[in-house]
Amino acid sequence: MPIYLEPMDVTADLENVGSVLIVSCMMCPPMSVAMQQKKPLLDLFKYGFKSKPYDDYVASIRDPLEKRGVRTGVYAKVAPWPFVCLWTEGQRRRLRKRAMDYEAVLVLGCNSALSTVEDVLKGTDCKIIPGMRMKGIVNATTKVRLPFKVDLVMHPKKRRGYKRKDKAGAVEAKEKETS
Repeated sequence: MPIYLEPMDVTADLENVGSVLIVSCMMCPPMSVAMQQKKPLLDLFKYGFKSKPYDDYVASIRDPLEKRGVRTGVYAKVAPWPFVCLWTEGQRRRLRKRAMDYEAVLVLGCNSALSTVEDVLKGTDCKIIPGMRMKGIVNATTKVRLPFKVDLVMHPKKRRGYKRKDKAGAVEAKEKETS
């Protein structure tokens, strides 16, 4: 199950940088943004395998920076493995090489993605800025509708009861929150 992420306001963090590389995981952030905006994750006929809501979100970060004269770039690996937290050594080397041309790196991903980027850029002068906050685990259903749009419908949290025996053997009813 993917991680549910919430965008953070990074305006103050990017106030005094001349260049920023946006490093994005291509799984959880696009899914989270699409669900938050209640828009299709994918619209295959119009945008192929790109997530329009997520691309618009990234553009909403880049555009104001570029208007201020800040140079921006995006580093995201779609294939062969899109998860930042599980990048290969080769992908990590390519990120480090690319990030050396930027003052700051904005990480759009979970804490594990942030940790990967921090590890990759250890010993450099790059300022690393988290751009998303983990809110939980997503439990959703994928729905495909014509003409080939892919939606994610989040399941509501439910309270489920369960019984557990304590050390004395007495049955104890507990409420357990599920997501």
